[in-house]
Amino acid sequence: MKKLFLLAATTLLTSAVFAQKDDKKITDATVNKAKIESHIYFLASDELKGRQTPSPEQLIAARYLTTQLQSYGVKPLPAYPDYLQPVAMRTVSAPSQVTVAYNNTTFLLKESTLKLDGDNVSLDAEGIFLNYGTEEDFKSADVKGKVIIVKAGLPQQTNPRAWMSARQEKAKRATEKGAVGIIELYANQQLPWKLLTSYFKGGSVELDESTTKAKPSLTHIWLHDPEGKEAVYWTDSKKAKVQIKISGIAEKKFNTYNIVGYVEGTDAKLKNEYIAYSAHYDHIGVGNPNEKGDTIYNGARDNAVGSVTVLSAAENLAKYPTKRSALFILFTGEEKGLLGSRWFVEHSPLELNKIVYCFNSDNAGYNDTSIATIIGLGRTTAEGFIKKACETYGLKATDDPAPEQGLFDRSDNVNFAKKGIPAPTFSMGFTSFSGDVTKFYHQASDEPSTLDYSYLYKFFSAYVYSCRMIGNAPARPFWKTGDKYFDAGTQLYK
Repeated sequence: MKKLFLLAATTLLTSAVFAQKDDKKITDATVNKAKIESHIYFLASDELKGRQTPSPEQLIAARYLTTQLQSYGVKPLPAYPDYLQPVAMRTVSAPSQVTVAYNNTTFLLKESTLKLDGDNVSLDAEGIFLNYGTEEDFKSADVKGKVIIVKAGLPQQTNPRAWMSARQEKAKRATEKGAVGIIELYANQQLPWKLLTSYFKGGSVELDESTTKAKPSLTHIWLHDPEGKEAVYWTDSKKAKVQIKISGIAEKKFNTYNIVGYVEGTDAKLKNEYIAYSAHYDHIGVGNPNEKGDTIYNGARDNAVGSVTVLSAAENLAKYPTKRSALFILFTGEEKGLLGSRWFVEHSPLELNKIVYCFNSDNAGYNDTSIATIIGLGRTTAEGFIKKACETYGLKATDDPAPEQGLFDRSDNVNFAKKGIPAPTFSMGFTSFSGDVTKFYHQASDEPSTLDYSYLYKFFSAYVYSCRMIGNAPARPFWKTGDKYFDAGTQLYK
């Protein structure tokens, strides 16, 4: 029996080795430096004006991408016969008035108030103080129909990014418990009030939730409290009447588009499992001129490279399908707050438990051409495949070198992860979020002519080879035990 077992194990191992060699040959059959370069030069050309969401030029980019998928033999899903998934959005102008009044004091827009979320509204309700608005603070509080007052941020935490993330969690708790509004008392010197008012002055692009059964967005305001006087008042008072008035907001509704296609797998059973290969194709459009007078933010690195990475996978997998089915998704509105991917997971044309992995590709820049940086590399069981693929093409796979930047939560992969779908992001190599990364990140200088295409050939080949090995693996990939999203994945896949 032992001999039989060893023989079977050896046969499986030998088969796996030969399968990987075949996948390497098949990868080399389609990945081509000249094609990579031509795709990037088109998507990041001046004529496409930075692919802003929304813009006519973004629609041209979408049409180019769908045409490429069609030419490869990638099929459209029945729900989207033209490969285009409509994403309902709206542009929302900045309000002309945001006032908060209580305790015989009125606080005014810019000087003391900023609207983070919500529409034109007039509220007169009881305000209730919940300290920092943590899960524990909310636990036994009755907030239905009330305005919640909390300190912004988290205890002993001054990182502005953490404060931004915390505000979303607080709003979610407030909405779930039936509050009508939330006011955060802001006093973070690391992100000055003047800078915040400048950032929020121009309005926003948002998902149009009115097209779904979702509740209207919660009224959410930051109130400037640099000396902590209002925090002291609410700590002492606990409750008080609050009036909120927001007016002057105008909206315009429109559709923009995710691009979706698929290739059916070759295995009778495994073809029911889909690996999603994703990237966003939008960028930030036209902005302030640089020292050369250039106003077009071409977005070659961010994210023409990522988009073309997915195109390369699509060409390869359409010609040489893997055992699992392949789902190709190019997202709109990432630069507006991961909107396209958020819409996709909430309106997926497939049951989410059929999507067993999302291999996202997104980039800011690179400063080391000997590596590929995979944000979340060590978090899923596909780690070995990705490392092997990179090594095969002369690159070293490295994990996130800048955890303080919160990069895993800043790209489209996180919307899949929140649902439980394992989802790392494949990025060009960087050892720190500085230098040549920040030199080009969201800058007019991020043009196709500044890229190293010999490095990109290795980078693209490693991505496609990873895709092949994951798509053909005997066992589906999953979160590693103890990961933040392990329980969500266990619940999703039962």
